[in-house]
Amino acid sequence: QVQLQESCPGLVMPSQTLSLTCTVSGGSITFSNYAWSWIRLPPGKGLEWMGVINYDGNTYYSPALKSRTSISRDTTKNQFSLQLTSVTTEDTAVYYCARYDRGILVALTTTSGYPYWGQGTQVTVSS
Repeated sequence: QVQLQESCPGLVMPSQTLSLTCTVSGGSITFSNYAWSWIRLPPGKGLEWMGVINYDGNTYYSPALKSRTSISRDTTKNQFSLQLTSVTTEDTAVYYCARYDRGILVALTTTSGYPYWGQGTQVTVSS
């Protein structure tokens, strides 16, 4: 069974870059049935889909975050990563990596299309 595990950056200073890595086990990130996303949960708000990297390396980002977001991958390590630049306190959230399954037949931006999630990692932006 596939497992996803986020890295733990913890505290990030305002204006700096947040970097997270998701390590995937039990399945290849290059398998065509799947795509791999970052999703976050800010305090007191709903889940926010941030972006996705497809099995072929193509990426797509939330329009609201596109200017600050980059998702990349390392296929040799079966990992994918998130970089979010110029963070503010509004970026404080629990960050999740998740696997999208094409067989569920919903849009990539719909969280119901993600049956497998990491446990989540708390990121706090504060000086």
